[in-house]
Amino acid sequence: MDINLPLILMIAVVATGVIWILDLVFWSSPRKRAVIAADAQFGSLTAAEKESDAGYQATMKKAAKEPLLVEYSKSFFPILAIVFVLRSFLIEPFKIPSESMVPTLEVGDFIAVNKYTYGIRLPVFRIKLLDFGPPKRGDVVVFFPPHEDRYFIKRLVGLPGDSVQLKDNVLYVNGQMIVQEPVGKDETSRYGTACWVDYQIVNERIDEKMHLVRKCPTGGRAWNDQIWTVPEGHYFMMGDNRDNSLDSRAWPDPFVPDRNIVGKAFAIWMHWDEGLPNFGRAGAIK
Repeated sequence: MDINLPLILMIAVVATGVIWILDLVFWSSPRKRAVIAADAQFGSLTAAEKESDAGYQATMKKAAKEPLLVEYSKSFFPILAIVFVLRSFLIEPFKIPSESMVPTLEVGDFIAVNKYTYGIRLPVFRIKLLDFGPPKRGDVVVFFPPHEDRYFIKRLVGLPGDSVQLKDNVLYVNGQMIVQEPVGKDETSRYGTACWVDYQIVNERIDEKMHLVRKCPTGGRAWNDQIWTVPEGHYFMMGDNRDNSLDSRAWPDPFVPDRNIVGKAFAIWMHWDEGLPNFGRAGAIK
């Protein structure tokens, strides 16, 4: 089961903030009175003497001491609040766990996701507060699939109203073939797959945007007779590793609702799978 980090972070921010406010409004008053009373005990001392008197300093420190819960809440609330705002409304980091987006993204890539490209959403509840425009074909999108509550990352290939089809592992959108330009072969192990020849790497052009796709030249026939028509307010997603991706083609409900969109992946900032982290793959995501 995946950890719901946004929910945990929101609870932590709310809890530490509430404790801080309660202390400010209610709990700090007894401490203030205790400080005044402690200071009165040493009324015979001058200001200079109080500065150097160990008994006075110890008494005042004890009177002013905050409960541990309050102290921690005041320390952690600003940090948690900043992290929460950054992750929820601006940029959130993700690590790629699978090969479904090879060759664009590899296992161990750390990516940055723009959370405001398509609009501002209320964290956890996914309610859109501001709309800055819809996703576009060819975008690499982080989202929640319709059948489970964990993050997926795929390429958006079908907008609302589009018809999507695969013929011999070539994508067709609204009856138009998406151009694929051969780049070379990928001799990665095909153990456990249905492909019996080397994978092919192609440049695929969607709405004048180019990106790499890995496919089996003999694959894709399972989808040849199926056409998906994307309903309003939904999107059709596919992995760039066309023969090794669990995506809209295989889900019980193939279409991702707009409210499940998290953001647009725009950059790889680090790679760390085995050994030391490296930045050789850092750069923009196409």
